[in-house]
Amino acid sequence: MNSAHPAVVIADPTPLVPCHVAVIMDGNGRWAKQRGRPRTAGHREGVKSVRAVVEASAKRGVRTLTLFAFSSENWQRPRSEVNILMELFMSALRGEVRRLNENDVRLRVIGDRSAFPERLQQRIHEAEELTGENTRLNLQVAANYGGRWDLTHAARRLAEDVQRGVLDPGAIDEQMLTSHLSFPDLPDPDLLIRTGGEQRLSNFVLWQSAYSELYFTDVLWPDFDAAAYHQALDDFARRQRRYGKLGEQVETTSHASARGRV
Repeated sequence: MNSAHPAVVIADPTPLVPCHVAVIMDGNGRWAKQRGRPRTAGHREGVKSVRAVVEASAKRGVRTLTLFAFSSENWQRPRSEVNILMELFMSALRGEVRRLNENDVRLRVIGDRSAFPERLQQRIHEAEELTGENTRLNLQVAANYGGRWDLTHAARRLAEDVQRGVLDPGAIDEQMLTSHLSFPDLPDPDLLIRTGGEQRLSNFVLWQSAYSELYFTDVLWPDFDAAAYHQALDDFARRQRRYGKLGEQVETTSHASARGRV
């Protein structure tokens, strides 16, 4: 072999890790029903899965995790269940915020908070203030949130700017609309996971998930542990994200990027 021209070896790329993962945490009620327990027992058990997924995200290198905790449609559920959910939200904030802060996790709650009890609104504010400077993981909890609400709220704010004469309607584009949504400072979800066997978005991050990879699993949320989460991340790593391009174009770009790392 001619030592003057050694073979070029392209190292295997690091497994692709989604920067932003969004999760529809579904199946709490069915989990409880299967065990002959009240639905609220499933919600309480689901808190353990939240903790497991948050910890796994930080270890795996996910930068943002958005959890769908309470939709704007959930107010239609029995009042007793809604009350339990509010109490659970309060207790989770009280019990978990210190742990999040110690692990450098920043907490943000997205959605319409005005419908929440004043005490809960204050607790949310305090938690966000305490963790606001943390950088290891952005944890977003969507509460009283809906994708259509998000878009409607953004459209209303733009319309108000037009009415005041500070915005030309012709200047409104995708980037400007995005800047008025709930988390314009963070990237769109790369991966959207739904547990519990259903295969729909249920009005969750509709605009932001336009190019998200979707992962559906039959595992009910209280049973969705770190191993199940890693399985979803591994599935994502095997996918080819094309964003409207041909597969061959994506492969060419990937190979060129790999050669640049050698």
